[in-house]
Amino acid sequence: MPDTAGADYGVARFLAVEHVDSPAFTPAGRLLFLADTSGTPQVWTVDEPGAWPTRLTPYEERVSALSASPADESFVYAMDRGSDERDQLLHYDLATGVERPLTDDPDSKHAWGAWGPDGDRVAYTANREADGRFDVYVQAVGGVDGDGTVTPAGDPERVYEGPGGWLNVAAFGPEGRRLVLTKAHSSYDEDLTLLDLESGETTNLSDDSEATYSHVHFDGDGGLLCVTNRDSDTAYVGRLSLSDGSVTPVAGHDVTADATGEPGTDEWDVDGLAFDRDTGRIAYTVNEGGYSSLRAGTLAGDPEDPRFDPTPTPDVDGIAADLVFGPDAERLAYTHTSPTTPYGVRTIEFVDGGGTVAGDGDAVERAEGGAPTDWTPVGRNGLPDSAFHAPETVRYETFDGRAIPAYWTLPPGVDADDPDERVPAIVDIHGGPEHQRRPWFSPTKQYFLNRGYAVLEPNVRGSSGYGKAYSHLDDVEKRMDSVADIAAGVEWLAEQPSVDDDRIVAYGRSYGGFMVLAAITEYPDLWAAAVDFVGIADFTTFLENTGEWRRGHREAEYGSLEDDYEFLKSISPLTSIEEVRCPLFVQHGANDPRVPVGEAEQVADAVREQGVPVETLIFEDEGHHTTSRENLIAEFEAIADFLGEHV
Repeated sequence: MPDTAGADYGVARFLAVEHVDSPAFTPAGRLLFLADTSGTPQVWTVDEPGAWPTRLTPYEERVSALSASPADESFVYAMDRGSDERDQLLHYDLATGVERPLTDDPDSKHAWGAWGPDGDRVAYTANREADGRFDVYVQAVGGVDGDGTVTPAGDPERVYEGPGGWLNVAAFGPEGRRLVLTKAHSSYDEDLTLLDLESGETTNLSDDSEATYSHVHFDGDGGLLCVTNRDSDTAYVGRLSLSDGSVTPVAGHDVTADATGEPGTDEWDVDGLAFDRDTGRIAYTVNEGGYSSLRAGTLAGDPEDPRFDPTPTPDVDGIAADLVFGPDAERLAYTHTSPTTPYGVRTIEFVDGGGTVAGDGDAVERAEGGAPTDWTPVGRNGLPDSAFHAPETVRYETFDGRAIPAYWTLPPGVDADDPDERVPAIVDIHGGPEHQRRPWFSPTKQYFLNRGYAVLEPNVRGSSGYGKAYSHLDDVEKRMDSVADIAAGVEWLAEQPSVDDDRIVAYGRSYGGFMVLAAITEYPDLWAAAVDFVGIADFTTFLENTGEWRRGHREAEYGSLEDDYEFLKSISPLTSIEEVRCPLFVQHGANDPRVPVGEAEQVADAVREQGVPVETLIFEDEGHHTTSRENLIAEFEAIADFLGEHV
């Protein structure tokens, strides 16, 4: 195996490794997916595993959502402009290639919801009437006849006026007259509502407790299957009764974390779910310290108190997401990735006891051999296997004795116990804040590892994936405790013989960008340099200028402008900007609706006034995320040069 230590392949090589996700099956079994082969995510299709795929959408703007019709060979996808997140919905007929817009209101954000059971209607939410309020719309999609006659899409019909803030369509009833809606008050507090489309009446299905509901499916027997953490610290698969709103655990772990908020080995969150109503087949994933376990089987017993009957499933060996069954639930597809495996779509097949593919509700077993099938094998642009490196999971102690989970990766050729060749380290802080760094494939991380940087990726208090109690440890007045967890991570790095603790980089995106700015103002002597992507510099200006639909949701996490203004000022990095000592790189997109570009401009100006080196990179055609490969290459070449100069 070749030694890649010191090899410089160039960031473009890593960034050109394709990212494939969002699988969807048509009724005929054709696989649809999103792939960034052309430079931005577009819709592609393939008929069989490993076949040459066909690109269906030809745009430079990114496609952000994809959903196949349940009734015919067509799909709906969402696309914005300049990464502004104001998605429009389009319908694509696979038989004719005819593509038609469903919405054409570029000033409004359309959030994809669900197909009606007959494939003739779709439901979604949009802020067409008021920027800060999402209403529910149902719309006929029209279609294309066999002779090529195009039936135009119907006009959007508003069927429900939202209460203000973010609202989602979670599921369309199998009889076509009911919708399930989710309304988020915060990242861990949602309302679940049943909407009757004929009467307009709504029924609240959630109780007064703090809980979330995702991956919602009608079970056909008066209930909903979903992933929820109601009355539990961790999420599980539950059945929610439509008659009284009660929840019965079906599968997964519904135990409570111990007093420290740290889960035990069997106390992890369920984080994905697929269900096929006709066969009763079910599959779900468990997030075990960031890695996925996949469980599959059938529901059996009393429909109001179902039992999960498992069948053997293969190991994931990484992370599985976006679970979806194919026709007759004979095949399960999912997005797969690992630290050294790029994102792609894999499948597993189910067979009955006689060795034939099951399609009529038979008990299922794993196909002989059991290995998943790669439908979309992704190349590596000639990079050798030895250019990709996996982390080890570590825990380090922080100021209050809590153990902080993290991923730790050394660059190639470095002996962890050898102090003679000490290397710089990047502390890569995730956003959210209710997010979790997981061991997925990151081309930029692999690039920096091959440039000789070690990488520490902590899941500080406030991260998801470790139970509700852990996620609340940084709320409002406890915000800076999570920043102290970052400082403790640097202390841990200083104890590693192979790390040069004079060359530590703070690095983070979005809320992680705030954490970078907070770390270099609260603990200025720890850092050699810092890289802030689309970060919050001042919580008050951020909340004043973020999208109206997001403000209430974010105030639930950070504190409100009305009640906590002075506190928000006190913890804002801009308030203590004179403490910054290290050179700073600031990246942002001019079209960012979440963290307005003014956050980048004001922090860069303030640091520059202190006489500290600052480099800025603001893309006029990007938003909260850099989505075009051309811009990504420019971005990370600039960051590499910046770190090369200062670290």
